[in-house]
Amino acid sequence: MDATSYTRAALQSFWQLGNGDPAALDAVSFSATEPQLPSVFQVGTLAAASIAAQALASAEIWRARAGAGQRQQIQISMRRALAMFRSERYLSVDGKAPAEIRSPLTGYFQAGDGRWIQLHTNFPHHRDGVLRVLQCENTRQAVAAAIREWQAAELDARLADEGMCAALIRSPQEWQAHPQGRAITGLPLLEIIRIGDAPVEAVSRAGATAAARPLSGVRVLDLSRVIAAPVAGRTLAQHGADVLAISAAHLPNIAPLVIDTGRGKRSAQLDLRTAQGRDGLLDLVRDADIFLQGYRPGALAGLGFSPEELCALRPGLIQVSLSAYGHTGPWSQRRGFDSLVQSATGIAYEEGAAAGLSEPGKLPCQALDHATGYLAAFGAMMALRRRAEQGGSWLVRVSLAQTGHWLQSQPRYAAAAAELTPQEAAGWLQSMDSPFGTVSAVAPVEQMSITPPAFDKPPVPLGTHAAAW
Repeated sequence: MDATSYTRAALQSFWQLGNGDPAALDAVSFSATEPQLPSVFQVGTLAAASIAAQALASAEIWRARAGAGQRQQIQISMRRALAMFRSERYLSVDGKAPAEIRSPLTGYFQAGDGRWIQLHTNFPHHRDGVLRVLQCENTRQAVAAAIREWQAAELDARLADEGMCAALIRSPQEWQAHPQGRAITGLPLLEIIRIGDAPVEAVSRAGATAAARPLSGVRVLDLSRVIAAPVAGRTLAQHGADVLAISAAHLPNIAPLVIDTGRGKRSAQLDLRTAQGRDGLLDLVRDADIFLQGYRPGALAGLGFSPEELCALRPGLIQVSLSAYGHTGPWSQRRGFDSLVQSATGIAYEEGAAAGLSEPGKLPCQALDHATGYLAAFGAMMALRRRAEQGGSWLVRVSLAQTGHWLQSQPRYAAAAAELTPQEAAGWLQSMDSPFGTVSAVAPVEQMSITPPAFDKPPVPLGTHAAAW
């Protein structure tokens, strides 16, 4: 098959997982499907199909709300989708690119047994924890020397036990034989599960303009950081949802990502370590439609925010859980980021081998992060549809590892593909004034004939707004 056929097949499989009407697929078309970015994996297919899936879900919600007979047309450029999957690279404020978001210690290191391990130290407490285990100075040279004194697998296990972020570079075969690899193999790409009874409920509350935007009147609580889950919240915002991002002053964040993924959202802060903060969040949940979070599975349950407790408090709530390694298996509690999942699951191994590198390679974009974010938004919208038709409270589960497993299940590309040029990406940027300055970033990808996506609000510093609807 060619790239367009692969992408249509991928969209169809995603749509079936959401139990969507097959007739709706005819409303979607794809363009600029050749060439994709340099990778043996079908990152372009993943980008275009995941963005198309959530766009189609929003269009179907609008169609039901507006009582429209005819479906609107949706057009997706794969090249533009790939630019969005690198949106953090193209961000600028007042014409200047933001500071490097990666720590100098993040990356690949070769251990004493010749095997490779990846460190992820972009948060200061993760960097400090790694240095504490290695007992070395805060320089890449010192870290490299210290890691050469370790066996790679032993260091991987030690850092995981300490709650740090690292991954042994495994081959695909090693990952398939690993207990967590086997656990992921048994999961679908995403799950939409009814977890409680509740009456049938319209997509949005009374008083919202029914057909103005697909998600107008939908209230979303976004408890997430970095890329994947914040992308899901940003996606819901671009279709008109009222997205309130909840952070806390003590939690580290990455400023450029706050700007890029904060478009369309309001931002408040609550310290969930305190009774006042927890009570404040519970008050918000009572009037929310979607509760989106990127914590490790079960982490919020210890604070009184388990799926069952939240459904009892707010029947009809749609909860979206996005994790690194999935909700089941021995690594369900393991911390992880996109690049670490690439390393652990064999993607980095395969990319490096295909490119003839002497070290691991990596995908040409944070494809697992962005795709999982779009799939989370897709799942949330399909759950909204189910609530409107069947009632009930719903749980959507996705993970970076499940998305990676899907990507690894697809046929590989043998030929090299062209990079996006700065001139090409420049045509897809939009500017908006914000408290940070004039922000230029990649505009929404999907071209929708009736309800084009748009950001109604600029990104704002964390905690700008009150924790209230």
